[in-house]
Amino acid sequence: MEWSALILISVFFALLLLNVPISFCIGLATLCTMLLSMDLLPAVTTLAQRMAGGLNSFALLAIPFFVLSGLLMGRGGIAKRLIEAAMALVGSLPGGLALVNVLSCMLFGAISGSAVAATSAIGSFMVPEMKKQGYDVNYSAAVTAAAATTGMLIPPSNIMIVYAIASGGVSIAALFVAGYLPGILLGTGLMVVCAGYAKLKGYPLAARLPLSLTFKKMAAAIPSLLMIILVIGGIISGAFTATEAGAIAVVYSFVLAVCVYREVKIKELPAILLKSAETTAIVMALIATSAAMSWILSYENIPQTVSQGLLTLSENPLLILLLINIILLVVGAFMDMTPAVLIFTPIFLPVAVELGMSPLHFGIMMILNLSIGLVSPPVGSVLFVACAVAKTKLESLIKPLLPMYAAMFVVLMMVTYIPAISEFLPALFGL
Repeated sequence: MEWSALILISVFFALLLLNVPISFCIGLATLCTMLLSMDLLPAVTTLAQRMAGGLNSFALLAIPFFVLSGLLMGRGGIAKRLIEAAMALVGSLPGGLALVNVLSCMLFGAISGSAVAATSAIGSFMVPEMKKQGYDVNYSAAVTAAAATTGMLIPPSNIMIVYAIASGGVSIAALFVAGYLPGILLGTGLMVVCAGYAKLKGYPLAARLPLSLTFKKMAAAIPSLLMIILVIGGIISGAFTATEAGAIAVVYSFVLAVCVYREVKIKELPAILLKSAETTAIVMALIATSAAMSWILSYENIPQTVSQGLLTLSENPLLILLLINIILLVVGAFMDMTPAVLIFTPIFLPVAVELGMSPLHFGIMMILNLSIGLVSPPVGSVLFVACAVAKTKLESLIKPLLPMYAAMFVVLMMVTYIPAISEFLPALFGL
């Protein structure tokens, strides 16, 4: 087992340092580990079988639907309307534009389910606007990047579907509902930081809009926000499954973007479909190779060994959960969320269950933890998008991100040690 773990880790990180795409890193590291215990042909055959088996899940059909729906929403003028609605609600408060940025990312994330899409769509409008109003451009980009991670928790979220499969049966509907309170709590924590930073720096207050104009801006965003009610309401009521909800989201997004707002032209649809297929292929490749790696980990009894090791370190469950969080924070800084969830769920979930944590609670904690990795160097994907939008350097974002990291860590600890934050709403709806 020791040699298997050493080969797996060494090959994976060696390829990662060579900038090999992460799905290839995972697949090649798995193949090298398999070669320790079988010949080349059986190893390749087993790898192919496990990759195919990892994709053989009806629930995964929801991912391409939600990806396409998010792209349609992103191109369909949704971001602009959500920003205007957020401006009407919180724009006149201290640090108003930063609060608008956070709230817009939360709303857009709840529709698109993508942190990268939220960073690009909201950041492209908000970063220049904040700069125009006297906000530091690096701070503006940092706010956008941190706030975009709320979309991983506020459904619909593709990573929740991935966790449901990795955990072996947690309800997707329960995960979707469980993400609301942690996502709102994370957004609120970032807003508190933004308000305090604005007072410290003396950023200007925006003028309060007339009540009639406020209602007008809110009304314009209602058709976009109705998708949340349509998708989540249908899943909770049992009207349709998460996969069917994804298909319905695509139809609704198409009607809204093409027919109602008319921001997306028919001639643009092939490019949107191509981008959707490209994104889906990347996600599916990650899922397939991660499923193969999960199998070899189980075959070599690595999860059981790690579980026993953690449980013998201490009898204090609070300390063990803290240690798991620290390990996942390090993992998230180097690995994309999808493979991290698929690889580390079988390792840490049995430990969490042994400590009395439900699989639902652990899933929300893990997703929140790995969301922080999206804005953590050296490979945080959201960080690079924020830098591109703001036309700044990665190192320039770290200092303004520090208080936001602190807020995110505090929320992570609250979610870890207060089960009700994750479990209250699913219990309320009987999920």
